Amino acid sequence: MKLEALLFDVDGTLVDTEELHRQSFNQAFLEFDLGWDWNPDLYMELLAVSGGVHRIASYIDTLGLSAAEKTRLRGIIPAVHRAKTRNYGELLDSRAARLRPGIARLIEEARQAGLRVGLAATSSSANVDRLLAAVLGDEGLRLIDAVVSADQVARKKPAPDLYELLLTMLRVPALSCVAFEDSLCTVVTPTRWTRPQKFGGADLLLPSLGDPDQPLDPAHAMVAGAPYLVLARLRALRSVANLVVTAREAQS
Repeated sequence: MKLEALLFDVDGTLVDTEELHRQSFNQAFLEFDLGWDWNPDLYMELLAVSGGVHRIASYIDTLGLSAAEKTRLRGIIPAVHRAKTRNYGELLDSRAARLRPGIARLIEEARQAGLRVGLAATSSSANVDRLLAAVLGDEGLRLIDAVVSADQVARKKPAPDLYELLLTMLRVPALSCVAFEDSLCTVVTPTRWTRPQKFGGADLLLPSLGDPDQPLDPAHAMVAGAPYLVLARLRALRSVANLVVTAREAQS
């Protein structure tokens, strides 16, 4: 089955947004005079909790405060989170977000080769639209065939709902895709926030996709087959993955 589409996760894969989120949380904490500071190491631990509201609530549970004070703090979580969301939007509008190395190049190469490109985002549609407008612009958005956001499905990742809907919108089978993020062939490019995680199921693990002016280090270039990941390598990767699936099916 030939390669027909590339599927990209948004937060972390397309753009390293977590640092912007961390800064936005800390600014909101200042606005509410909470005296909290989520440094990078602490924030990495807090990322185990999905969703900003739940993340704040989980953090409050760890504080050595009276039950009454914790109840009071939980009561202002929605307002704090609204401030955080506003701060995040302002950072996006200031063009603080940037595509990770290799993303724009590979999307352009895929479209020139007639492949479809889809995005699967764990954020809300409003946040995703604002982020994509900031990093891609009108011209870049025209290269994207479909976008699915968390508020369009019943279950978030790691449930497959996002990708299943995206595959339906693109009208392609899973075996014809490579996903940048396990019927799917996956390429994982961790950020500082996800580097401690285990990615044993990934078909390819790289620090980034690389670019001519930001090449991969020699060890990762050897894995990628070049100083930066190109479409030809993905086609070969997809072919190998298909052979593995076929072999497993033959044995079952």
